[in-house]
Amino acid sequence: MNTYATKPSDIERKWYVVDAEGVVLGRLSAEIAKILRGKHKPNYVPNIDCGDYVVVINADKVKLTGNKLFAKKYFKHTGFPGGIKETTAEKVLNGRFPERVIIKAVERMISRNPMGRQQMTKLKVYAGSEHPHTAQNPQVLDIASKNVKNKRSR
Repeated sequence: MNTYATKPSDIERKWYVVDAEGVVLGRLSAEIAKILRGKHKPNYVPNIDCGDYVVVINADKVKLTGNKLFAKKYFKHTGFPGGIKETTAEKVLNGRFPERVIIKAVERMISRNPMGRQQMTKLKVYAGSEHPHTAQNPQVLDIASKNVKNKRSR
């Protein structure tokens, strides 16, 4: 009996498209992070990037539970003394780049190292319902129907 070790040449990458309309942000991000890392595959190894590509559409229609829409804060620093800036999730979702809410949520679930940055390049997020990756024939991944708690109507 031999132990099987996954090699980079053995990895087959698939494309998935996820509709984020009405889906809870944290539950959506956890599923996406799992797919980007490749943990859903039987040949997963933690030292090789064996994840798949994920295209997220309707990122501007993602839901947050409770009071998180107004209470959740995002911070950034300008690099100058006293240059910390904060904004709420509501301002980001109603602003110019609403897809950043999903990108940040997934980014914080992936390890912060060179391999994590490589895995994040396989995430494509779009605010509208159109995306330029139809040539890759992505499979539809319905996260909303996996659990009743994944989708919110309000």
